[in-house]
Parts: sequence; C-alpha cells; structure tokens
Amino acid sequence: MKKMLIISAIAALACSSVFAADGATIFKKCAVCHGQKAEKKYLNKVPVLTEIDAATRLADMKAYKDGSLNGGKGKVGMGGIMKGQMAPLSDADMAAVNDYISTLK
Repeated sequence: MKKMLIISAIAALACSSVFAADGATIFKKCAVCHGQKAEKKYLNKVPVLTEIDAATRLADMKAYKDGSLNGGKGKVGMGGIMKGQMAPLSDADMAAVNDYISTLK
C-alpha cells in the first residue's frame, strides 16, 4: 500500500510539472503587440507592461478575460481585443505570463 501511495505521489508531481504553464512560451503571442520585453506602449493606449505592478497586471488580465475591463486610465478601448487574447488562457496561464513579465527589464 505504501509503495502504491509513493508511486501515485511521484506520478502526480511529474504530471503537474509537465503540464505547468510556461509564461515565456505563452508571452510570445503577447510580444507581437507588447514587445519582446513587454517594453512597448501598444498604440500609445496601453502602458508598458513592466511599469504596471504585478497584482494590477494580473487583475487586469482577468478583467479583460471576463469582459469587465474595456477602458479606464491607460487602457482606452482595448477590452475587445484583449478579451479575445485572454479567452484561451487559464488562471494558471495568466499567472505564469504575469510572473514572466515580472522578470523582464
């Protein structure tokens, strides 16, 4: 029984590592508009992503996904575009991208 539990635990850890979100890979799609190092102001409407604190950035991603963010300070009218970009991302994906952006300078 103990061997079975240990094997199950190891398998679960291996699977979680295999399926963990890779923020750098996911961000490649974002880089088209936001720049390779998240350094661009998209259409001069969206601030440089590395200048937004991580908590706000993640909250904005979730708000874009649920459609509740469309305008506001520094985010004029990007909701339609960003909702489509965020739609396929899970919460784990968004967190991974956010963490990756935090590493960029």
